[in-house]
Amino acid sequence: MSAQQIPVVVLAGFLGAGKTTLLNHLLRSARGTRIGVMVNDFGDIGIDAMTVAGQVGSTVSLGNGCLCCAVDASELDEYLEVLTRPELRLDVIVIEASGLAEPQELVRMVLASENRRIVYGGLVEVVDAAEFGATRQRHPETDRHLALADLVVVNKADRVPEEELRSVREAVAGLAGRAAVIEAAHGRIDPELLFDRVVPDDEIAGQMSIEDILYGDEDGHAHVHAAYDTVSLATAVPLHPRRLMAFLDSRPEGLYRLKGFVDFGAADPDHRYAVHAVGRFLRFYPGPWPAGQERLSQLVLIGSGVDAAALRKELAACELDGPGDVPDEHSMWGVLRYVPRGDEPEAEEA
Repeated sequence: MSAQQIPVVVLAGFLGAGKTTLLNHLLRSARGTRIGVMVNDFGDIGIDAMTVAGQVGSTVSLGNGCLCCAVDASELDEYLEVLTRPELRLDVIVIEASGLAEPQELVRMVLASENRRIVYGGLVEVVDAAEFGATRQRHPETDRHLALADLVVVNKADRVPEEELRSVREAVAGLAGRAAVIEAAHGRIDPELLFDRVVPDDEIAGQMSIEDILYGDEDGHAHVHAAYDTVSLATAVPLHPRRLMAFLDSRPEGLYRLKGFVDFGAADPDHRYAVHAVGRFLRFYPGPWPAGQERLSQLVLIGSGVDAAALRKELAACELDGPGDVPDEHSMWGVLRYVPRGDEPEAEEA
């Protein structure tokens, strides 16, 4: 994947679910990560520097490397062009769907964008655990939105008894299909679920920042991130394209992101393939092998409630098994379906 490509995450959820609280948490915990935010109203973004509430067409620097702009749906592509300018050096763009358009339409617009500097970063749907039943009654489209989500955050998990929370999570998981489902309080999810956080040169990965200490939530609770799982693979044995695609086509519930590089060996000796998957979305990006670099497949899988041992076993089964295990001449066809073409801005869903 090109270093210039910026993931675009769509953040959705009905009024009161906690989208803006989650968004503010991402901004406050950005540290070295430069985040671009698109909202249709600055009013609820809790950043003191934002004094231009509601002025559509404005762009505001948040002072921590992040930018925020107020747009309507018709301006989406225009502002993607603005926010992806190389001089801004943004690492991720988050679009808050409220008041802009249906989440499905926003996702479609991101996928259809001809802006080659972006890549789809997933649809994150936020639901209120305490009001989930009432929300479904008021908004029947909730079920449809959940079915489209790549990640569902069951927010305000601290406000309901354990048995009710379990019931809500089961209902959400049933509606969300293969999407990862996580619980959170006060919108506090780990940013690593959504994007690769940039660690400043003077900070040790994993240590608490000043922002962690200063920005408690409104109720004074401790800073707690929702749990997630990470599985890594590094192997010098090339992967079989058909078996890897079989794994990707049937990847388990709860597996939200997959990223890294793949060596397909003799099936395509001239290229290594960067792979980017989020929810149902999948793309491969072939490129030349860096000179002097060892040929490795390196993958990182991120999700919630996944069976790490089973994932490692399935990935190991994708490795070529000796000299007699030779991919046929058509084995790369499944992979090439997910390589973006110049005249095909949309990639297929896996």
